[in-house]
Amino acid sequence: MKELIAVYNRFAETYHENRGIFDMSQIFNEFYTIINIDKGRLLDLGCGAGEPIPAMFIEKGWKVTGVDFSPKMIALANFYQPKVMTILSDISEIDFENDQFEAITAVYSLFHLEKEKQSPLFEKIYHWLKCGGKALFTYADQHYTGAESFSGYKEFMGEKLYYSHFTPPELRNILQNIGFEIIREDYREIGGEIFLWMTVGKPRKSRQRPDCAPRDKGT
Repeated sequence: MKELIAVYNRFAETYHENRGIFDMSQIFNEFYTIINIDKGRLLDLGCGAGEPIPAMFIEKGWKVTGVDFSPKMIALANFYQPKVMTILSDISEIDFENDQFEAITAVYSLFHLEKEKQSPLFEKIYHWLKCGGKALFTYADQHYTGAESFSGYKEFMGEKLYYSHFTPPELRNILQNIGFEIIREDYREIGGEIFLWMTVGKPRKSRQRPDCAPRDKGT
């Protein structure tokens, strides 16, 4: 993990040169439509320099919390988006009270975690969301790594980065067993890279699930 932090600290040094490479406006607009509320609280896991997703939510009047493990990226986020409440932390180690956020995003970040850390984080995301809340995240698969299931290193912008992912069916099973509703699955090519974009939701309270709790594992 230390070497990954060092890589992203180096990315921060060239951030000014690469601003605007990845156009997220369509993704944001679609996700914002699915959320279907005017204002709320967003948690962005792997917030980087606070752009573009946190910035777009701030423009809509949302309160945004951003988490990143790179001190230099957090410094950029504080500079470019001073309204974001930033937290320096590994996203797999951070914790919040339950039912805190209407929306959670994790763009180009989750697949840097080892597989054994991904499921526990998905469970925490479920608990952090309010009932009816939505989450959007990017996930790697064979389009990017060339393998159905992967744990290893790939080159990105001249640096070797660690990637890890389950197969898409395994990922769906993990999410549904936790209790998520899968709303959208889209393969998108942005900046010459193809990733799986997942939109999931925490069901609202109902007679069957009055406490909006996660399902028992294995059901």
